[in-house]
Order: sequence, then structure tokens, then C-alpha cells
Amino acid sequence: MADPSSSDRFLVTAALPYANGPIHIGHLAGAYLPADLYVRYQRLTGRDVAFVCGSDEMGVAILMRALREDRTPEDIIDTYHPQIRDNFERFGMSFDHYGRTSSDTHTETTQDFFRVLDGKDAFELKTEEQLYDPEAEMFLADRFVTGTCPVCGYEEAYGDQCEQCGSTLSPTELEDPRSTLTDATPELRETTHWYLPLEEMQPPLEDWIDTHPEWKNNVLGQIQSWFNDGLKSRAITRDVPWGVPVPEEVAARHGLEAEGKVIYVWFDAPIGYISATKEWAAQQGTPNAWTDYWQDEDTTLVHFIGKDNIIFHCLMFPSMLMEHGDYVLPDNVPANEFLTLEGEKLSTSRGWAVWLHEYLDDFADERHTADLLRYALAATLPETADADFRWEEFQRRVNGELANVFGNFVHRTLTFAHRYFDGEVPPLQAPSAADRAMLDALQDAPAAVAAAYDDFRTRDAVSETMGLARRGNQYFNETEPWHTHDTDPQACANTIHISLQVCASLAVLLEPVVPSAAAALRTRLGLTDVRTSTPGPDPPSAAGWHDAGTPLLAAGASLPADPEADPLFQKIDDDTIEAQIEKLRDRAARHESSSPDTTDMPDDLDALSAPISFDDFMALDLRAGTITAAEPVPDADTLLCLQVDIGLEERQILAGVAEQMAPDDLVGLNIVVVANMEPKEMFGLESQGMVLMAEEPDGTFVPVTTDAENGSVVR
Repeated sequence: MADPSSSDRFLVTAALPYANGPIHIGHLAGAYLPADLYVRYQRLTGRDVAFVCGSDEMGVAILMRALREDRTPEDIIDTYHPQIRDNFERFGMSFDHYGRTSSDTHTETTQDFFRVLDGKDAFELKTEEQLYDPEAEMFLADRFVTGTCPVCGYEEAYGDQCEQCGSTLSPTELEDPRSTLTDATPELRETTHWYLPLEEMQPPLEDWIDTHPEWKNNVLGQIQSWFNDGLKSRAITRDVPWGVPVPEEVAARHGLEAEGKVIYVWFDAPIGYISATKEWAAQQGTPNAWTDYWQDEDTTLVHFIGKDNIIFHCLMFPSMLMEHGDYVLPDNVPANEFLTLEGEKLSTSRGWAVWLHEYLDDFADERHTADLLRYALAATLPETADADFRWEEFQRRVNGELANVFGNFVHRTLTFAHRYFDGEVPPLQAPSAADRAMLDALQDAPAAVAAAYDDFRTRDAVSETMGLARRGNQYFNETEPWHTHDTDPQACANTIHISLQVCASLAVLLEPVVPSAAAALRTRLGLTDVRTSTPGPDPPSAAGWHDAGTPLLAAGASLPADPEADPLFQKIDDDTIEAQIEKLRDRAARHESSSPDTTDMPDDLDALSAPISFDDFMALDLRAGTITAAEPVPDADTLLCLQVDIGLEERQILAGVAEQMAPDDLVGLNIVVVANMEPKEMFGLESQGMVLMAEEPDGTFVPVTTDAENGSVVR
């Protein structure tokens, strides 16, 4: 394991975004911006960094969208991949390489990885009966099957869950099942799939995780929850017409046909990090250099992800790497929590989101457009708990911190330098106590900010950096150069000399956060022999991060002509912010008022069900309750056993949310229960009701909550 404090080679990944929709600020705050800040900081220290990402293009969700829109999966990914890539670039993401999992390199890399594990007998094969569409001539994934729910009788239940009663199902449990592709009645046919036996990997995974007590509590807590439940085998192949094909010779080795079988996306997607690194190395003219980053123990590997990807990056992918044997394991997986918007959960289905491309277009006339959002998000990252993005807070940070603190300090310093010292750096002589204190603060800043970045405390790093600008402003005010340029010219010269050095330091230390503004500041200062945080070599003599605590500008150095001395940042007016808030409100209102057959209805929402009578609704006994305990159901991958206090009594309820929520996430929630459902036995346990859940279009479950007293009737 590499020590991040001493390693000079870093491989940093950011979670691969699905190529079936645009990027919004929740994505940026979860994985992408934190990764970019960290990488830019590491490059400025002079370390060797490879930063890779790419579009995840092999998921069933892409196939489903293609079928729903009567398009090909290739058409879907070829629409969204370039959009995502280009908007990341406009936002200032400094990837060394941004790839895609539909590339030939990725297919070859994934198949080779699969071959190695199969050759080591790391898989187990299981033959089971699954539903098959005889008209489409394909096996049906869970969401390609609908039918009548065996629990509540709802006729449009999916093969994995009933939307009406929330029961977790398998496709074979549905009554009168039919294919969503052709409306044909599916048949039961045997099929064989490869499984990764994670239960056998649990002991080495536990030993490895024990070597990383420094990881975030939210990450370790979720991992431990899965360990407590006991890991179970996961299927890594599927019978669908979209994905990386299972190698024919591997299938033949087991007497199977490879046609129609693909490697499941949760197995192939993280291998996208490896294939992207291979593509980058080839583009550099050093095709074998990828092995230095993936197979040399002196490499520090860091995965930046959102909390919904913790298990895949901390258990699934590491188990694959362990079984292969030739790869380094991650040194850290600093997962962030979720970002909310104006106090509400981000919801793409109802338009409650800030899309990156819309922001970049709406604010295109502002100076350093991307920097404004980068700074506001960086100061609000959901590092240890969910955080909220508000447009008024965005305005406050831009106006109060970027413009008033940082921009104003730079503007005043350069204005004085040009007005009173002919655009040159004045000499420093006989510094006062205030001068020396400012120089001491300057000297300490790089190490303090670096410590925060190294510990993945990105918000603290941003705060520490802006703190230097605040200190510079305070120093400028205390030394009053507007008075001393007449009464004590050398004191004035000292103030401007030191303030210019602080500006130079900020041009380095703030570059990870506001790279466009930092580059503009270096130009105004004539600061050329300094490392940059973008990919590519720097001159050997270039000053870097740790030099930013010392004077970077020589006395007498000329500052480029700056006759207008425009501030680095413009302030955002109230009308601009109100327009963004109104856009959110209008979009949400349109979605809420749209009927199922209107053209504004989101493509990823299900149509409304047929009307029911008032009496049918009143037959439901909905009660407020509190989840007092939660634990996994043995041998059931998707079920949690909940103990729910509904006021009159405590109920045991099975909920199919284990793949999305850890037990600890549910305990203490005040939820709504269907209290008069007939008990149902599943996996040897009786479920005495149903917990209401809302399902986002992406399949994410959200508990329906209430502040009412336990036992209260919900009407």
C-alpha cells in the first residue's frame, strides 16, 4: 500500500456517469468536483498524476431507454457521451483521459479480466429458470416483465417490485406475466450464469478494510453493515442484447453458448478505469505505462464517488482485483453524501435540478463562469452529511467571497502597484511587526491547505485558502497604504510588496478551485515560471505548491500593463438569482400539473394508473410509525426486516430496500405504513404490513415520511 503523504505517483478516478442523461450539480458535488480539486492540488505539488474517467454505456437502463424511445442503445450513448464530455471540459474538469465503455479497448480489457478470473476458477456457475420472451427471442431482465402482484393484485407490477404495495418480487412470482417488449407471455427456460462468490471473499476483504481506519466514517459504516449482513454471491452475467459479450472460448470451456450473454454492468464499469488508463497511455506514445499506475505498489489509487457507489468500489471491485492478483487496491474511497437543492431532494423527474449545461449557458456572460459554480459547490460539498445548494447562498459566496474578499484584495493591490510604483514590485525594507506577521501567515498557508486536501477535507482546504485572502485584506486595511504613500513611502512599498506576494501565492493555492481566475491573476502578475494544475509537463525550474509560502515575485519585477485593472469577478445581481429560482419553480410546477398524455410528461416517469373509487382508497389503513430496528433477511439480497412502532403495537415488516439502504439509514425514520394488509410469509419471516416508498425514475427508493405521532391515521 502506498503512503499518500510520500507517494509520487497517483491514479485518481471519478465515478463513471451513465450516458443516458446530462450532468447536474448533484453529480458534480458527489464525485467530480472533489476529484478535480484533489488532482489539481497534487499536480501543483509536482506529483505524477493520472486522472481518468469516462461514460458508463453498458447498463440495462440505457437499453430500456432505447427500447422506450424506439432508438438503438448506440444512438443513446452517442447522444449523451459527447454532451457529458464537452460540458465537463467547459466546467474545468482536468481529466487526463475521458473514455467510454463502448470502446474496443474497454471490451478487450473487460474480456481479458473475465478470462483471468475464470481461468483461476474464481467464479461459480449456476443454472436457474428465468423468463424468456419467445417473440423477442431474449431472456427478460426484471424490469422487462410486468404482471399481477401476488401480494396486492396490482396488475402492472414489475418483475422486481410492485409499485403499488412495495413488495419485493422476482419475475417468476408474477401472475399472468407479460413482456414489456412485445406483450408476449414469457416462458420459463433454463439459463446459466457466472457468479462471483463474495461470501468466500469476505474474510480477506475484512482484513484489508481493517488496514484503513482513516477512511471516512460514512464509508466504513456502510461497509460494516454489509459485512454484518454477510456478503453473498453476485451474478456477473446477463442474458440481454447490450453489453460486453462473454468471451466465446470461456463459455465453451464450460460447455455453454456465449451468444446473447453479456458481462453485467457492475462488473464491467469499474474496469472502465483500467481501459481508460490504457487509452491514455497509448495516446502518450507509451502504451505499457498504464501498468505503472495499476500494477506498481508505489501507486496511490483513489476513487472519488457518491455514497450510492460505496459498495461497488469498496467491496465488489476490490474483490475482483484481489482475485485477479495483478492490481493495486484503492488507498482511499472518499465518498460524499448527497446534495439537496433549495432544501429539497434533487429530482430529475420533476425538473428539480440545476443542469450543468444550462448553468454554463445562463451565466456565459459572467467572468470565469465555471469558477463561480466550482467555488460555490466546493464550499458546500456534502463531505460528511447531506448539504444544501441554494441560489442565494451561491450569490453570497460569489459576491461576498470571490468578489469582495479575493477579487477586491487583488484589485486594490494591483491598482496601488500601478499607480504609485510604476507597475513594478517595490522593494521590501525594514519590515514592521505587521509585515512580518503577514509573511508568517503566507509561509504557513501552503502546508495548512495541503493537509486538508491530503485528508480529503476539501471544504476546509477551500476555507483555509480563502482565509489567506481575508488575512491579506485585513493586513492591507491595517497598514493603510493610502495614507503611508505620503507619510511613509517605504511602509507603503512594504505593504504593496507583501500584498503582491500574497496575490502570487493565491494564484497558486486557489488554482484547484478557480483555475480560470488563477490563470488570469498569474498573467496580471507576470508570473510565468509556475506549475499549472492541468495535464502535461511543466518546466523543471517551475515553482509549485510548496514554493507558494515564499515570495514568488522579485523586487523590481515589472507587472504587465493593467490600465483598466478590471476586477477578477463581477457581482451577481438579484434579478439573475431570482430568474434561476423561478426557473426551478416553473419547471417543477409544469411537471406537477402535467397530465399523463401531455407532451411535457418526462420520459422516465410511469403513466398514472387507472382511477379507483373513494371507497377503495378508504379501505387502506395508513398509519404513522417509527422504524425502531432494521436488519438483513438471511438469504434475501433485497430484503430488510424492520421493526416498526405504529403506536398501537409494534409490527415486523419486510421491505425490499436492502440493495439501496443500509439498516442504520432506516432506524429512527418516521414513516407511513399500510397497516391492514394481510400478513405474508417470505424467507421464513412474516411481514405484517408495508412501508410506503416512492420510487424515483432511476429506481432509487425514497421513504415516505411524516411528523405525525405514531399510530396517527394518514388520509
